[in-house]
Amino acid sequence: MGLFSIIGNLFRGKPHGDVSAIILCAGNSTRFSQGTESKQLATVCGKSVIAHTIEAFDGCEDIREIILVVRKEDAQEYEQLVCEFGFRKVECIVIGGETRQISAMRGFKHVSPKSKYVAIHDGARCLVTPKIITKVATVAKQYNAATAATQVTDTVKVSDENGFIVKTVNRELMWNVQTPQIFEKNLYQLCIENAKENGVNATDDCMLVEAYGEKVKLVETGRENIKITVKNDISLAEAILMSRKEENEE
Repeated sequence: MGLFSIIGNLFRGKPHGDVSAIILCAGNSTRFSQGTESKQLATVCGKSVIAHTIEAFDGCEDIREIILVVRKEDAQEYEQLVCEFGFRKVECIVIGGETRQISAMRGFKHVSPKSKYVAIHDGARCLVTPKIITKVATVAKQYNAATAATQVTDTVKVSDENGFIVKTVNRELMWNVQTPQIFEKNLYQLCIENAKENGVNATDDCMLVEAYGEKVKLVETGRENIKITVKNDISLAEAILMSRKEENEE
C-alpha cells in the first residue's frame, strides 16, 4: 500500500472509469530551481502546479484512481494538499526513484487490478484538461497505446556533432510528445519486463512500448498542454489559464 492509501480512501466516491493515472512528481527540478524548490509545488494563479494537474484527472470520468509518485521530502506536503482540496480519486502516494522510469514502475505496482489501462503523466504538466485526458484515453482503447502530442510547426534541422546542418527533416512527420501517455495495462506490464531484461533506459513511456516492438498512436492535443520546466513557464501557464477563464466567461 502507498503512504496515503487509508486517508485517501476517505474521499473516494463510487469508483468509475477504467484508467489508473500515475502522476510523476519525483524529479529534482534542477532546471527550475537547481533542486531547491519542487516545480510541482510552485504557485500558478493562486494554486500549486500539482493541484491544477490532479484536479484535471480527478474530474475526468475515464480515471478510476490517481497514484502520486513524489520525492520523500515532499510526501507530507502532498498529503496535506490532497486533504485540503478533497481530491476523491487519489488512492495513494508513493516515493519515487532515481529516474523517471523507476518512478513510473514504482507507481505501477499500486495500480488497481480492476483498471484496464494506465495513464502516465508529468505532474508539472498542469494545463492538461479532462477533455485532453479523455481524447487520449479514447484512442488508447482503440490502439492499446496512445500519447498526447502536437505537430511541430517550425522547420526542423539535423546537425552534425559540430553544430552544422546535415539535413532538413519533413516537419509534417515531426511531433512534440506530451503526456498523458496511456497504455493497455497488460501491454505496459510486458514493456516494463522487457525494459528490465534488456536494459532499456527510456525518457518517456512511449519509448518502453517502442522498445517492445509495439506502436504508439499520436493524438493531437494542441500547444497549450505545456510542462513547467523553468521559472518563465509559470508566467506562460498563468496567461493560458487566464485566457481560458475569459473564454468561459464570454
